[in-house]
Amino acid sequence: SFVKSFLSGVVNKESYTQMISNLYFVYTTIEEEMERNKEHPALKPLYFPELNRKESLKEDLVFYYGADWESNITPSPATILYSDRISEIGKNNPELLVAHAYTRYLGDLSGGQILKKIAQRSLNLPGEEGLAFYNFNEITDEQAFKTQYKANLDSLPLTQEQVAQIITEANIAFGLNMKMFQELEASIVKILTTMFLNFAQSLKEKLGLQSVPQA
Repeated sequence: SFVKSFLSGVVNKESYTQMISNLYFVYTTIEEEMERNKEHPALKPLYFPELNRKESLKEDLVFYYGADWESNITPSPATILYSDRISEIGKNNPELLVAHAYTRYLGDLSGGQILKKIAQRSLNLPGEEGLAFYNFNEITDEQAFKTQYKANLDSLPLTQEQVAQIITEANIAFGLNMKMFQELEASIVKILTTMFLNFAQSLKEKLGLQSVPQA
């Protein structure tokens, strides 16, 4: 499987580059919608451009595909579904972007550092090239930043109904991530399941609910 190969240092480069290609499309959509809705009361406290991943993913895609990288990548069907969902809620229910931003960005900032080391070893990368996605160069103290982010999350002006909707959306975000990664040659789900469930649970606890609704 992709996970087994990844962890043992024998990773399929094609699957890995497809993964970061898919993420490029997802983050492009998230960041467009966060920018468009940055003054929304539920999003303004969580609007941190220093978290943005689009440009770092672009840097990695140039490394793997060369200057004509854009002509070499296309979103997978599940990636299109994921991006469409983000666009839809960005237009109609912007507060639900909280679920996608928290799940992806805080996951990247935390567990992503483990994946960086695995990717570097598995792909035999001698330095930092090809790993820009995992580097948050504008965040000097990751722990302090996460503490502040979670404090801002606690203070969001949300009704109980909105809180419940955000938790449900976090569950949807998890499912969409699962589908996207299942399309790879082999699944990275084993790693991501734990990561996203942990962050969905953390989000639930932060917002004061007892359980994450099941799809």
